Formats: sequence, C-alpha cells, structure tokens
Amino acid sequence: MAEHQITLPLSDEVAEGLRAGDYAFLTGPVLTARDVAHKRMAETLAKGEPLPIDVRGEVIYYVGPTPPKPGQIIGSAGPTTAMRMDPFTIPLLEAGLKGAIGKGGRGPEVAKALQDYRAIYFLAVGGAGALLSRHIEAVEVVAYEDLGAEAMRRMQLNGFPVIVCNDLRGGDALLLGKAKWRRPD
Repeated sequence: MAEHQITLPLSDEVAEGLRAGDYAFLTGPVLTARDVAHKRMAETLAKGEPLPIDVRGEVIYYVGPTPPKPGQIIGSAGPTTAMRMDPFTIPLLEAGLKGAIGKGGRGPEVAKALQDYRAIYFLAVGGAGALLSRHIEAVEVVAYEDLGAEAMRRMQLNGFPVIVCNDLRGGDALLLGKAKWRRPD
C-alpha cells in the first residue's frame, strides 16, 4: 500500500494513481454534507434546477461537526456512515462530484458508479472526530444554513488522514481486507 500527499481539488491524474488500501493525507478544500443536505441536492437535481453550490470537481466529507469550543475552529468532526448517502450519490456523481469521505462501505450500485464516473471514495476513521478536527484549518457555511449542524460547509483540510476505499479500477479496500483476514472454512 502506497502513501500519498494529495492537494485538493482532486485531479484526474492523482485519482488515477490511487489504489484501494492506499493511505492518503488530504490538503485543500472539501464540501461537507449529510443526509438531509444530500436529499435536498438530489431533489434539486431531479427538478432540473441548479445546486446552491457547484459540486463539479469537489470532494464531499460526510460529517455533521459539533459546535466549536472557545478558541477552536470546529468541534469534533468525525465521519458518518456513507451508505446512508447512497440513495443520493449517483445524481451528484452525474453532476461532477469527484470524491467523498465517510465511514463504512458503499453499496454495489454506488461502488460501480464511482468507477463509471471516475470518482474516489475515501475512508476516515470513525470515532476519531476530535483528532480529525485538528486537520481542519477553516470552516464556512456555504448552503442550507437552516440545517444547523447538517448545513453544507466548505472546510480547509491540512494533512487530513484517509484510506482509499473505492478506486477507479473497482478496487475496494474493505473487500480486500475481508479477503485477507477471512478464516478458512
């Protein structure tokens, strides 16, 4: 498994070099969105209307951060379960989304769509939100402010640790891990 220092936005050339199971450290801007924001975006696209923010070339982090304590930029910012976003992911990929960060695997339809649309799915460590927040340098609400913690934000990451889960060739780090550690019958 290789290790990559990635400057966002994620380029096609960089995405091409990533393999399932590789470690990566992301630096640059990402969008954030969770369940309700994803549903709104999918509904907006289904109506043929423009999104409140252009997702072309973007990476979305599935996170609903906690409020910051005094002197902090952000509170805990751990990933949420990616599969909950699966019903809304394909329309966003069609709109040009380049990647996503979450925890847990993707369903087979989304895994295939990631490959078809040349996008990467990264895993962030669940339960490590306080540590992950140390790699976030700036945060601003950019859409759906009425959703509070689930509002869409733009975050500036610096060395944010992730694992490549789904790569452009159909590789899946979670399936590779299961195969490697499976007990013989």
